[in-house]
Amino acid sequence: MGAAEPAGSSGKHYLCGLCAAFTNIVVTFPIQKVLFRQQLYGLRTGDAVRQLRRDGLRTLYRGILPPLMQKTTTLALMFGLYEDFSALLLSHARAPELLTRSAAAVLAGTTEAVLTPFERVQTLLQDYKHHNKFTNTYQAFKVLKAYGVREYYRGLVPILLRNGPSNVLFFGLRGPIKQCLPEATSHSSHLVNDFICGGLLGAMLGFLFFPVNVVKTRMQAQIGGEFQSFSKVLVKIWLERDRKLIHLFRGAHLNYHRSVLSWGIINATYEFLLKLL
Repeated sequence: MGAAEPAGSSGKHYLCGLCAAFTNIVVTFPIQKVLFRQQLYGLRTGDAVRQLRRDGLRTLYRGILPPLMQKTTTLALMFGLYEDFSALLLSHARAPELLTRSAAAVLAGTTEAVLTPFERVQTLLQDYKHHNKFTNTYQAFKVLKAYGVREYYRGLVPILLRNGPSNVLFFGLRGPIKQCLPEATSHSSHLVNDFICGGLLGAMLGFLFFPVNVVKTRMQAQIGGEFQSFSKVLVKIWLERDRKLIHLFRGAHLNYHRSVLSWGIINATYEFLLKLL
């Protein structure tokens, strides 16, 4: 791992993260909607696709504003804060660099969780059971407001369980994986390597944390009522899905392909823009 950049020079990391997220969301949002239906209802891929077709083209990008706002901000924070926290900790802590950078990744992931309300609203807008309650982001936020601030952060625990560890693995393995790939000798080969590296990591982390996201989706699809614990919701889903681990991963194959594409786009776009700036 190289030396950390001065904190003031990391502004470009925020901008590159934001642009990478924007590109990714626009390309992969329809795939994400299919995956969402599978996570929430345990549908097969074909059934989820047919459900979206019945909803019509007009609703295909319905709910894109929250993930666009959330993901662009989240990835800006993920890359930018990781660089800032790394620079800060490396200049003040005497711990090994691997430990310091891991701590920086956890801190960045934990800070990202402040944006949970956007992920919360995205879940509600994508759930067809709530189509009659609100039609846009503003209305969804307004409905949740009646239940208090805590309602915006329903599903916070699984998000925290996902963000910190996944950031540690992403930033920790990104360099080593790229070093294992054939040496890049041109701009296009660098782009390909960055896409492969990001795609492999995204697919691995997406699969690893898939059950956590299933629980998060179930928790966030609820409006009002009891705030159930992560373990209680997990057990409930486990029982609903015939106590079979494979059923908890229903939709994971689509998530795998989406993650390869998403994180390939994110990593390649981020690194490309970083070199331009």
